[in-house]
Amino acid sequence: MSSPNEHLTSPDCLFCRIVAGQIPADVVASTPSAIAFRDIAPQAPLHVLVVPRDHHADVVQLAAADPGLLAEVVRLAETVASDLADGQFRTIFNTGPRAGQSVFHVHAHVLGGAQLGWSPA
Repeated sequence: MSSPNEHLTSPDCLFCRIVAGQIPADVVASTPSAIAFRDIAPQAPLHVLVVPRDHHADVVQLAAADPGLLAEVVRLAETVASDLADGQFRTIFNTGPRAGQSVFHVHAHVLGGAQLGWSPA
């Protein structure tokens, strides 16, 4: 049976392939519309990526196309931070290559589990 949102996938997208189960990931939580898995190069004790199951290139496109799905991504980020850390967390959406986006499927970086510094440059 095909997904009603099958057209919202990209066969060459790493995260679409993780969502489809074609590439393994350390999944820590999921909902019908989003999945959360550990980052392969963590920058904090808690570093999880929250990815909508539908393919959208970045958070701006997701917000325009489906604000409810963006809200679900944020809710799942809060759930993961509460379940795996102390509920205090930073959420980052990199948008564009100069901002550090390297996978062009919107994803929230959820960082926590320690006092976080800030050095964006």
